[in-house]
Amino acid sequence: MSIQTEAYQHILFEIEGAIAYVTMNRPAQRNALSLEHMKELLHCFKQIQENRSVAVVVLRGAGPAFCAGHDLKEMRGETASFYRNLFGVCSELMETIQTIPQPVIAQVQGIATAAGCQLVATCDLAVAADTAVFATPGVKIGLFCSTPMVALSRAIGRKKAMEMLLTGEAMSAQDAVAAGLINRAVAEEKLTEATEALARKIAEASPYTVGIGKQAFYKQMEMPQSLAYSFAREVMSVNAVAEDAHEGICAFLEKRPPIWRGR
Repeated sequence: MSIQTEAYQHILFEIEGAIAYVTMNRPAQRNALSLEHMKELLHCFKQIQENRSVAVVVLRGAGPAFCAGHDLKEMRGETASFYRNLFGVCSELMETIQTIPQPVIAQVQGIATAAGCQLVATCDLAVAADTAVFATPGVKIGLFCSTPMVALSRAIGRKKAMEMLLTGEAMSAQDAVAAGLINRAVAEEKLTEATEALARKIAEASPYTVGIGKQAFYKQMEMPQSLAYSFAREVMSVNAVAEDAHEGICAFLEKRPPIWRGR
């Protein structure tokens, strides 16, 4: 059963079971990220963060495209302070997606360009139609994709990221899989099915444990290895005494399905 949880102007938000669906809903603009659009996404993800019934989030776009990046129409002839605010909200949105405990899966069709490609690189996982394309084409219009670069360079290899940023040329879904930008590419008609199958698989685990794991993953990525091991050792020790860890171990040894308590 699908539950519409809150009305927005630029996005749709609904919850079905343990899965939340956030749909960018500006199809005529290829879901371009206007300032208000990003503020709604930011508000929505912060609401999801507080909802213990949500285990996984699917981020998708209405219409033929996932997201065409920033809305260039509202960026013409503005001041430096306007741009600082715009890119500040965008950065906060990207960081929030990785900060919330629930894994976020990008469901990508059509194009994911500039800040749209940044969204894909930011999400914890991504499933794309095999016809999808990815690009950071800002260099072609005199505006280097500097904020998309942050997410892109952390998701794929340095040389490939530089090639995308310096040429602005598009990457196919197949090449995006090889580069590590997305997890898999599937036939377009199978996109929803494949994304939901991945979401359901993740939702089978303890949401408490998944949340611990996701947040620890991003923290340890920026640490030297010895520090990362010290940090991970402490995280795993705290996790081990949690009720869900005890239940999971007992259920495995007793050959029965676990009953998660979320703590």
